[in-house]
Amino acid sequence: MNMTEVARLLLGLRAAGWSEKEINDFVLYIESGEEQYKPKPRDTKKE
Repeated sequence: MNMTEVARLLLGLRAAGWSEKEINDFVLYIESGEEQYKPKPRDTKKE
């Protein structure tokens, strides 16, 4: 993945409403594979 693609990924996650901590943890999970950084499912139920 080149830097342009990384920038688009980060901007897309921000646009999707992810916090800076969620984005950082996700990037750490991708690189390290450590479960502590793995994203948790969001409760997206809308009534």
